[in-house]
Amino acid sequence: MTSTKPSVPTEQPSAESASAAALHVGSSDPLTLIMRNLRQSGIYIAFVVIVALFAFLTKGVLLSPGNITNIVLQYSYILVLAIGMVILIIAGHIDLSVGSIVALTGAVSAVLVVQHGQPWWVGVVAAVAVGIAVGAWHGFWVAYVGMPAFIVTLAGMLLFRGLTLRVLDNVSLSPFPAGYQKVASGFLNGLLGGHGYDAFTLLIAAIAVAGYAVSVFRTRLARIRYEQPVESFPLFVTRVLVVAAVVMYFAWQLAHARGLPIVLIILAVLVIAYGLMTNNTVFGRQVYAIGGNLSAAMLSGVKVRKVNFWIFVNMGFLAGIAGVIYSSRSNGAQPAAGNMFELDAIAAAFIGGAAVAGGVGTVVGAMVGGLIMAVMSNGMQLMGVDQSTQSVVKGLVLLLAVAFDIYNKRRAGAAR
Repeated sequence: MTSTKPSVPTEQPSAESASAAALHVGSSDPLTLIMRNLRQSGIYIAFVVIVALFAFLTKGVLLSPGNITNIVLQYSYILVLAIGMVILIIAGHIDLSVGSIVALTGAVSAVLVVQHGQPWWVGVVAAVAVGIAVGAWHGFWVAYVGMPAFIVTLAGMLLFRGLTLRVLDNVSLSPFPAGYQKVASGFLNGLLGGHGYDAFTLLIAAIAVAGYAVSVFRTRLARIRYEQPVESFPLFVTRVLVVAAVVMYFAWQLAHARGLPIVLIILAVLVIAYGLMTNNTVFGRQVYAIGGNLSAAMLSGVKVRKVNFWIFVNMGFLAGIAGVIYSSRSNGAQPAAGNMFELDAIAAAFIGGAAVAGGVGTVVGAMVGGLIMAVMSNGMQLMGVDQSTQSVVKGLVLLLAVAFDIYNKRRAGAAR
């Protein structure tokens, strides 16, 4: 009779053990954590410094409830464009036509709603549909004909600006009905009451903070399971508390102004949706793969043409939304609408950490880059700085951001 030796089961780390390990592992040195990912860490530090600087120079006006609300309303359409632009840049492309698309979509909406008396939502749907059609046009030439995106979208910038002039017959159209104006200028206020503040705004902010805390903790657990470096648990808690404090302060200021802007809800939904798409879907990983190494992506079976086509369709979709927001904000459509918007969106993506060569970038980083541009513009306006000086400053910031990206690449190459 033969005896069999009982097999010893291989011990697998459980979720409980990973949760326990999350409390004890990681580096406690803040400098080490910052240097580990300098591109992303640097932009957050720069954002804090710039906000603090302009808050001091404007004697606190920058962070007043009314001005924070104005920043959200005035720059929301640039942030929407930056979402699509950073995805294009990650894939190694660029779009120079988004300003013209914003103008064209707003013009189509104005003709339907203002001239022909259609319901306001018809104008919204038509604007987004036109944006998608323009994105498909660009995607066809780039993905299936093989033309460089720079040339295709440069042609599109001229083409769709000309179509805007034709659609509007070279005149402005206004005003939009109240329903349309609420897209960019409406607020949710008083839904849950509050004495001198809007309780609903604070509740939404608290839910957002809780969601952020759960998300980053799950990310931390995943990094620990794959033996990737993380910060120590006390530093992790400190980071979450700092973010929570900033978000709640921002919400407190909004709650004491006019409540929660509808456009901020639209923007938050887009940021969450595209953040999940780029980080947690096959399509998102394929976008990074194409920008990181095109040949390897093709050999891995990525359908490069299909992905390239759809990222341009997506850019057109977001440009249509931005066109609705901008025309709603300005309460009309003008032939010159959207002028230079493409440069603001590109600057937001690069300042937010996107790499010039592609393969690197995040939606959240692009939002921070856009907010840096918004805070600088708003702060200089409050200080009475003339437009020419504002352009010089923003140009220098963009130049330094790209130089910083090149420095990071050289430093990484030297370390190998």
